[in-house]
Amino acid sequence: MVDRGITYGEALNEAHSLEMERDPSVIVFGENVSSSWRAATKGLKERFGRERVRDAPITETSFIGVGVGAAILGMRPVVELMLVDFGLVAMDQILNQMAKSPYMSGGAVKVPMVLRAVYGAGTSSGATHSESLYSIFAHMPGMKVVLPSNPYDAKGLLISSIRDDNPVVFMEHRLLGRMEGPVPEGSYTIPLGVTNLVREGGDVTVVATGRMVGLAADAADEMEPDVSVEVIDPRTIVPLDEEAILTSIRKTGRLVVVDEDYERCGFSAEVVAIAAEKGFRSLKAPASRVATPNVPLPFNPNLERHLLPDKEKIKRAIRNVMA
Repeated sequence: MVDRGITYGEALNEAHSLEMERDPSVIVFGENVSSSWRAATKGLKERFGRERVRDAPITETSFIGVGVGAAILGMRPVVELMLVDFGLVAMDQILNQMAKSPYMSGGAVKVPMVLRAVYGAGTSSGATHSESLYSIFAHMPGMKVVLPSNPYDAKGLLISSIRDDNPVVFMEHRLLGRMEGPVPEGSYTIPLGVTNLVREGGDVTVVATGRMVGLAADAADEMEPDVSVEVIDPRTIVPLDEEAILTSIRKTGRLVVVDEDYERCGFSAEVVAIAAEKGFRSLKAPASRVATPNVPLPFNPNLERHLLPDKEKIKRAIRNVMA
């Protein structure tokens, strides 16, 4: 029984603290990680010292590379990207060194590193500060990709990610930081690669990621009792719990995928492909996607809202597959 509620950011902070207490090899660094306005890392420097919690300069190529090296040498670094967009300058370190070192060494080298990255639009921050990009990391073999949608999952999944011997990209939507929810005080883990059945239903399966999970659940609630909608949160897109998605499709016969990343070659396309290849005979209607169109995200707030998935677009997609 959980009798307290904390924010998403506070849940991440607890995960960091518990793992740093448990394992002295866990270290944290990134831009402004010691700042009081960084909820996920607030107070860690004062508690664990500057040897384990370090502010990094604005050189993503450098400090992500340092994280890879530290992981190879036996540490368990948690490296924070202030925004996932900034990681684009360090793609060699992420996609080549972090992701491929275990494979290229025949398993002799481990990279137990977590790259925490804030992502997502909704604050009118422009085309280079608003992207999701998790499909890029999912596309590259060698890394696990985690997308918590609520405070409970954020804490349990981060603890699991820190303990994992594989490199993990841990994505946090910028608009979820102050979301409150029930979270146990102690340590607990959530296995990577296991979905969360957010809402049971019998007519349509909605697979949603990150912040989109809450929007999908709200849309589903509003459509009752006319349509019974099942909402699935994959939690991790690598590894992906394909069987849970297919089981739901076999039950409902209809699929809608809600994804803030770009539509082309995105996670939504992957889920639809899985449904077409492995669940086609169960589908009663073509699958539908609600994702961000393939254009740069605008600074103008009205244009930004026009492009992003929202509750009304989700409801319209559900109606379309029911028609």
